[in-house]
Amino acid sequence: MPAAPRKFDPTAWQRWQEAPWGRLRYAVAEANLVRHLVELGPGPLRVLDLAGGDGGDAVRLAARGHHVTIVDRDPAMLEVAVRRATAAGLPERISCVEADVTALPSGIAAAEFDVMLCHNLLQYVADVGATLAAALEPLRPGGLFSVMAVNRHSEPLTVAARQSDPGAAYRALDADRTRSHTFGATLTLHTAEEIARHLADLGCPAVSHYGIRGFCDYIPDDERKHAPGFYAELERLELAVTDRAPYKHIARLFQLIGTAPRR
Repeated sequence: MPAAPRKFDPTAWQRWQEAPWGRLRYAVAEANLVRHLVELGPGPLRVLDLAGGDGGDAVRLAARGHHVTIVDRDPAMLEVAVRRATAAGLPERISCVEADVTALPSGIAAAEFDVMLCHNLLQYVADVGATLAAALEPLRPGGLFSVMAVNRHSEPLTVAARQSDPGAAYRALDADRTRSHTFGATLTLHTAEEIARHLADLGCPAVSHYGIRGFCDYIPDDERKHAPGFYAELERLELAVTDRAPYKHIARLFQLIGTAPRR
């Protein structure tokens, strides 16, 4: 089933990325991925960034010398990605393809990439299994994948911390939906365990589980997070707990990294 339509506002998304919580999302995700990239050799690697939007992940990886293909169905976001790549002096390392993840052009689907990113897409799709199957198809045997989504376990804690409302937190215990204030969209909430089972069904039983923003979202003073010293300490803390229990289980986002089956 095709991914649900997404009408992202590139300007709103850029503001989110530049905010402390956005910077943490990209910094921690990159650090986690880099841990595993060494398994693939020195590179440069061919990276497929599915639903990669305006290139937030892609520019970071291209700066490390890799070649990144961004696939996204939103032309406005891809236009921003092209501008970002040019501004960073990386236009030859980043290419953009307008397409739906579950209807990839044949040249992409059969390309056998070294790395595949599927970050912040699953909360927008109706059929997670079909989306993951399509996402893994372009990955070469033994290639690396990184999947990220909003963590359902974090929702009651987020409500309690941000709203100081135990009643609302109680009602959120079994909630599987939330609202994105940035885009005004309804998101489906998943858990790392659920997505890991989908990946196991697709031949990828062994994944490394990381949490992203295990503390940031539960600190209600957002203004303080903009202070350079406070942010630096917060980033150090987030990097320290990204793979630690119980923090990874309650982080706002989960990231699963593993390898494609060797056919």
